[in-house]
Amino acid sequence: MPTSSKIRRWPTLVLAALLGATSLTAIGPFALQAQAAVAQAGGYADLVERVAPAVVYIAVTKTPEASGLNPAGLPEGAPADEFARRFGMPFAGDPGSPEGQTPDQQAVGTGFIISAGGDIVTNNHVVEGADTVKVTLADGTELAAEVVGTDPATDLALVRVKADKSLPFVEWGESARLRTGQDVVAIGNPFGLGNSVTSGIVSALGRDINSGPLDNFIQTDAAINRGNSGGPLFDAEGRVVGINTAIVSPTGGSVGIGFAVPSDTARSVIADLAVDGKVDRGWLGVSIQPLTEDIAAAIGLDRPNGALVAEVAANTPAAKAGLKRGDVVTAVDSNAVNVPRDLTRLVASAPPGTQVRLSILRAGQPSEVTVVLGNRSAQPA
Repeated sequence: MPTSSKIRRWPTLVLAALLGATSLTAIGPFALQAQAAVAQAGGYADLVERVAPAVVYIAVTKTPEASGLNPAGLPEGAPADEFARRFGMPFAGDPGSPEGQTPDQQAVGTGFIISAGGDIVTNNHVVEGADTVKVTLADGTELAAEVVGTDPATDLALVRVKADKSLPFVEWGESARLRTGQDVVAIGNPFGLGNSVTSGIVSALGRDINSGPLDNFIQTDAAINRGNSGGPLFDAEGRVVGINTAIVSPTGGSVGIGFAVPSDTARSVIADLAVDGKVDRGWLGVSIQPLTEDIAAAIGLDRPNGALVAEVAANTPAAKAGLKRGDVVTAVDSNAVNVPRDLTRLVASAPPGTQVRLSILRAGQPSEVTVVLGNRSAQPA
């Protein structure tokens, strides 16, 4: 893939020894009224003043695994390594150095508080594999945090802090009400500078960036950079409608193409994580593939909309419900399935044990199948 279209998730873990100077630690009446209120207030100042106290800075440390590389990223025996040995200036973390160990890896990101008791939402890739997590509140207070649970499939995580006071928090908005062109505001911690505010619009909805089967991102041109990961994307009323997660960039800096996990997805995932630290998802037990134009024409469809069932595994919810190879799933409980990932996302968003109605085409004839979903997490990887 060309570097100009590379998807970047920030932050990536980096060696502390290498940080150096770079480690500065819906356009209906409702939306129109909100935009008018913003204009009268002179921009987003009032909104930011109200929600910024709930946005936090997250720093994590991780003990790196032995990799055969010194902290400069050079293999043993490389010229720079040999130079260091000869002139008595071993790299920090070199077995011959006074430290005798590789320095910890460090990463930074953003989060936002969703309860007065200290529940904080961020990205999984911010805290994944962390040995320690430290949260810095907007007023400068530093608190140790525990990772309650993570969900790599949606790149979301829930961490928790204990404070001696009630903490400011923000409320969820409804991402389903977003429309392309709507104003949004991002607050985050780019390059460790501290809370920074950027604004833009919703550039697109339902983006698939090939990061996983549940991709359904909000695209925005609000500037998002390294360290913004896990930060909130607000609507004009100050409600969280997305969690900033990834960017497209040839250089690592913002070029106006950022992606956020929709709040409707995040809200349910975070609620599951709060219960037991994991997410249980619905499961059908089928292999699916895109519906080609040729197949669509053969079964009498004008457009290739739907998910073609390529295989039905034995003793699965789909098999028990009578779903068959060659069936085309066109909807789940009246929610349209236009491409295979729609089916994956709709099924995965329902709890195990949920009864769903699948609208299908079988040999070109419409029909319905009722399925009681299984548990995806209980299946072999």
